[in-house]
Amino acid sequence: MSYLNPRAITIDTPMPPPAWALMEWELIRAQTRGCTEFFDKYFDERGYLECIPRWGGNDGPDDAIENLVHWPVLYTLGGGAHLYDMCQLAWEGHLKQYTEAKTTEVPFTRDGMYYREFPVMFDWVHNGEGLTTFNLHGLMNPREQAFEQRVRRFAGFYMGDDPQAPNYDPELKIIKSLFNGSRGPLLRKATALDWAGDPLDEVQERFIPLHGERNFEEMLAHFKDYTDVVGDHPQNMVATALGLNAYALTGEGQYKDWVLEYVEAWRQRTLANDGVIPTNIGLDGTIGGECDGKWYGGCYGWAFTVEVPQTGAMSSRNTHGLGISGFGNALLLSGEQKFVDVWRQMIDKINANGKEIDGQMMYPHMHGDEGWYEFQPNRYAQGAQEVYYWSMDRADLSRLNADSGWFGFLEGRDSTYPEAALQADFARLREQMEKVRRDPTTPDTRLSDNPNPFNPAIPGGLAQLMLGGLTPRHGSPLHCRVRYFDPQAGRAGMPEGVGALVEQLGADSMTLTLVNTDPVAGREVIVQGGAYAEHQFTSVTVGGKETAIDDSAFAVELAAGAGETLEIGMQRYANGPTFAFPWDR
Repeated sequence: MSYLNPRAITIDTPMPPPAWALMEWELIRAQTRGCTEFFDKYFDERGYLECIPRWGGNDGPDDAIENLVHWPVLYTLGGGAHLYDMCQLAWEGHLKQYTEAKTTEVPFTRDGMYYREFPVMFDWVHNGEGLTTFNLHGLMNPREQAFEQRVRRFAGFYMGDDPQAPNYDPELKIIKSLFNGSRGPLLRKATALDWAGDPLDEVQERFIPLHGERNFEEMLAHFKDYTDVVGDHPQNMVATALGLNAYALTGEGQYKDWVLEYVEAWRQRTLANDGVIPTNIGLDGTIGGECDGKWYGGCYGWAFTVEVPQTGAMSSRNTHGLGISGFGNALLLSGEQKFVDVWRQMIDKINANGKEIDGQMMYPHMHGDEGWYEFQPNRYAQGAQEVYYWSMDRADLSRLNADSGWFGFLEGRDSTYPEAALQADFARLREQMEKVRRDPTTPDTRLSDNPNPFNPAIPGGLAQLMLGGLTPRHGSPLHCRVRYFDPQAGRAGMPEGVGALVEQLGADSMTLTLVNTDPVAGREVIVQGGAYAEHQFTSVTVGGKETAIDDSAFAVELAAGAGETLEIGMQRYANGPTFAFPWDR
């Protein structure tokens, strides 16, 4: 074995390759080919996106690199090595392209949209989208010098000790504004121009604006109410992924301490606000302090319902739900379920305000001056999936559909799900590639977000089935029960042709089937507990034989055409997260 583990599991029982295993690998290969074609069309040899580079919330820098969202996950599943090369080239090109790109009207980006390789100041709806690829880079290859330098620098922007980026108040434990970044926080009301970017001519005639605006006046109108950005907001907790990255890479305690300090402050604010997370914390540290004491105030707050300029319809845009990412990061770093409990309690607290309307129970989703509003038949369930996944408390499963789909499969109630999910992804991939080939835009008529809907990397079903995991979004880390390494190739990802199916998840156990679809040659695979080795294995039972394991990883030798079902015992969140590969620990 390349990975020297005396408790290696040997599997030599013949298993004809199941349909799901063959489909997994054909889908991985097909998505990799699709990504290659996509990259060749939309990126140049420098890694620059071929578009009109602009600042703004509709078609800004975040959308440019968001075109590669999910590519790191596809690579860590076993996608082709050149996925990593394309991610690297695009990331380096992205940093240069948007450092060079400048505005003439938006004041804080006149010297560059990026400074010190990071957005100068923007909200974490967009910062998170723009950092999703970077935040998962350490899962692909954590050993690059530039990666470590950036990880340390980016985390430092939010720990209160960088004089050029005073985003964080360590005494009050707040990030001072919804707009924050490498040049610090925006401590005035934002303007529509700050959000929309410089004026743009021929909006409808020349471009395909995905938000539906027909002219620049409507682009400004989209953001006319996005003014109250001063003070802290739950979505700023997405920034704690930077601290998680730094700790997982270096193991240095100051990064962990900052994440736990900041997220704990938000937990306490939620408890102090009768169990509902507030959406504005003033610069004095008080709840609602920048919004006349209204805990539900502020841009992207509980009361943030605005007009759609093209139609006049009202749209609610409350992004408090992004804050759950911070609680998940704190769980990874501490193993403490109190960071899950607070969100569970909030879900129940909000639904307790349900009422019967015209003979039907309705539940609120927004809160304003007149109290709870936007009542809907569906219960408030923001974060319910994460709460159950992180807690594995059977009571939390009741908030989800456990009769069909992925959770139905894990509960033994939907045996058709694996093949159905993979078939659906094949169909979607075909549709994505048709969109790429039909796309009429050219570099001088293309906005940065135009290719976003065509992304060929759609690993959500694969991540569920192979990793027992959730698909990362908005800059969050990868939460999964297991991931794999190829010791022969010396890389992250499942060895070519090895299928994996997570069939059951419990609080301290899981069921995993591994099969080598190659009838000619054997395979070696390392199974790791969690994306960051946060879970500790205690035992593996194969064919009635139990092997004691006290490690965050174990090795498996698969004979040609062999497969077995493994019953695995484990302690979840027992270890501090690390990017280090098993053979480097």
